[in-house]
Amino acid sequence: MPALTFDTGALIALSRREKRMRSVLLAAQDRRAVITVPTVVIAEWWRVDTKIPRLILARVNVEPLNEHLAKIAGTALAAVPGATVVDAIVMASAAQRGDAVFTSDIDDLDRLRAHFPGVRLFRV
Repeated sequence: MPALTFDTGALIALSRREKRMRSVLLAAQDRRAVITVPTVVIAEWWRVDTKIPRLILARVNVEPLNEHLAKIAGTALAAVPGATVVDAIVMASAAQRGDAVFTSDIDDLDRLRAHFPGVRLFRV
């Protein structure tokens, strides 16, 4: 299994204990695949410090936003009208590693694939 990037929708699905995302998480862990979550995704998702969010974060690699990643995302924002900052960062993050992205926003992220053609998208 290739490395994965989770967006906000993926974390929400995990928080809700949705079967499909739990299966994705467990399969990735069984295969020792790295799961990355950009910090901006956590800002969109985090609401309350409870057991479930802490358990989810313990199983993923949290990627801080650095200048290089911010510039890649900013270039994508300029190239793709209507794209959001968080979506551009998720796609830029995944593109750096060739990750597959799990998202509930297939349509929004698919528009960014013109800028990040190597990123594969999977619906949560």
